Amino acid sequence: MKTVLIAAAAIIAVTGCASSFQSAPGIEATLAPTQGNSTTGNVVFSEAGGKVRVQANITGLTPGVHGFHIHEKGDCSAADATSAGGHFNPTGAPHGSPSSGAHHVGDMPMLLADEKGHAKLDTELTSLALQGPNSIVGRAVIVHAQADDFQTQPAGNAGARVACGVVEAK
Repeated sequence: MKTVLIAAAAIIAVTGCASSFQSAPGIEATLAPTQGNSTTGNVVFSEAGGKVRVQANITGLTPGVHGFHIHEKGDCSAADATSAGGHFNPTGAPHGSPSSGAHHVGDMPMLLADEKGHAKLDTELTSLALQGPNSIVGRAVIVHAQADDFQTQPAGNAGARVACGVVEAK
């Protein structure tokens, strides 16, 4: 419970970030539900000043906190999205919170779904890149069924994958 409360506080701290980001139109992931789920949404990425802004609008979740990551392969073809592989981790870091300490490049803040199953996230991350060797373009965004504990290795014990979408230039 303590981890969920800390995670919720971190979500509140990073949402609603107002900045001078200029959208690099067209870098986004359209999320589709995995088999047996109804989660859908859109995640838009833009880059400025060494940070990537992540703006997510997700529906069809159970109320509460959900793990949210970039996975290594841009392949959502498996019914459970396991075709997307593990978390994107080109630096070999341990799994952890993007707001403190070492973490995978693909570790992102959790989503907090309201009582209607809707989650919005607007955050800035320094670990993500939209170009170069650590680019997330061509990789997958995954939404998980449960909260990420940011401790269990290698993936945070966030449960099943309920939605998947490939990060693409559109």
